[in-house]
Amino acid sequence: MNGKKILAWFAVAIGAVYFLVPLIATFEFSLRMRRGEYSFDAYASVFADVQFRETFSYSILMAILTIIVGMVLIVPTAYWVRLRLPQMRPVVEFITLLPLVIPAIVIVFGYLRLYGSASVLPFTAYERTTDLLLIFSFMTLSLPYMYRSVDTSMRAIDVRVLTEAAESLGASWTTIMVRCIFPNVMSGVLSGSFIAFAIVIGEFTMPSLLNRPAFGPYLQLIGANKAYEPPALAMIAFIMTWASMGLINIASRLQKVSRVRT
Repeated sequence: MNGKKILAWFAVAIGAVYFLVPLIATFEFSLRMRRGEYSFDAYASVFADVQFRETFSYSILMAILTIIVGMVLIVPTAYWVRLRLPQMRPVVEFITLLPLVIPAIVIVFGYLRLYGSASVLPFTAYERTTDLLLIFSFMTLSLPYMYRSVDTSMRAIDVRVLTEAAESLGASWTTIMVRCIFPNVMSGVLSGSFIAFAIVIGEFTMPSLLNRPAFGPYLQLIGANKAYEPPALAMIAFIMTWASMGLINIASRLQKVSRVRT
């Protein structure tokens, strides 16, 4: 047993070194903008950049809209498949896994082919319709994670019993979804939402090829033209990603506590 514990801790130490050493080196390099001393000048330069604020706020807005569209689409779909169409579950799971095996560049070129300015539905001819297309693009990329998060939460509750109880009290389908299903799968919705948020913030291919001012292309532009700001941006993106993961854990624990109390 002692030998197994030593090997386990050794594996943990190797993994920690593998992940933490590059992270520490990146952070240390981001502090070297001022010659001969450490400073946060690179971070100050990033936050003072107007383009950073514009691209970051744009990506935040796209992330919020993507999450809203995902919630409206995925929660009713997962609910209906589990309640009324269990035989369609393998088909739906296969469809939701497709974005994992189809590269984003293939998806976006398909969008440009179908919705280009010379097509029947010229979405890319206008900024607002291009934004709408980008939201659906982000929704496609986050579909595997959001659907599985919601479906896992639905496994923890008895959807059929909740539905029958609500129907016996005269509740409509909308009332059942809003007051019975959504509150009970909120941990899954939040988990999928935070993952979708991280995907939208870091995505480069789709906003770049659709020519939208998102945060991902800005990261690439800064990385090609400056030295100290890219590590600072990498640290900012890393903190945001881990903050999203921490919020997922908090949401899951709060949901478990509320279920235990009820």
